[in-house]
Order: sequence, then C-alpha cells, then structure tokens
Amino acid sequence: MATWDDVRRIALALPESSEGTSYGAPAWKVRGKTFVWDRPVRKGDPEPILGVRVADEGVKAALIADDPDVCFTIPHFDGYAAVLVRLDRIPLDELTELITEAWLLRAPKRLAAEYRP
Repeated sequence: MATWDDVRRIALALPESSEGTSYGAPAWKVRGKTFVWDRPVRKGDPEPILGVRVADEGVKAALIADDPDVCFTIPHFDGYAAVLVRLDRIPLDELTELITEAWLLRAPKRLAAEYRP
C-alpha cells in the first residue's frame, strides 16, 4: 500500500506544488493553499493518517461509505470538506486520484485548467 514517500512524490509532481508544514506536520500546498497533509497521530488513532481536501460534505460522505476501512472522519472535521485516509490501506492508484483531485480543488482556476487533459 501507500507510503509517505508516495504522497510526497505524487503531490510534488503536480504543478506549482510545494512541501511545507501545517501545525508542525508535513503538508503539501499549491500556491500556499494546503491540499493534503500528515495528520499527527493521537492516542487511539490508526497510523499513518493523511488528511485530504475534498469538494464538499457529499464527496466526503461518499468516500467514507465506499470504503470505511480506508476513509474516515472524526468530530473535529464535522462540517469541513476533508477526509482522513489510512495511508497503509489505500491502493496507490486511489491515492493518486485523491491527491490530484485535492490539488485541482485548491489550485487557481487557470493553473487547474492548464493541467487538466
């Protein structure tokens, strides 16, 4: 399954992406807007956990319903368009799709339009 090296490689391959931090943990951004991040593990959490921006609560609910062993949420993220992903359970092709979609949501419209095939 996926690793942090995979996350880094996929995220940084997207135009104008950079690696930084958010609350002291690694985060990947496009023009300063975070699209995926390492959610620090807290007591009782599975690990490792990747936070991923999604379009809206409907997409979030669909991802969780589709594969609750991979995607989940916690009360802290209620009302926030993001899903948590068990990195050690997600296939690489699905990870690539999630990261790319998150980047497309956060990238400026012109940059996203140039990237799309």
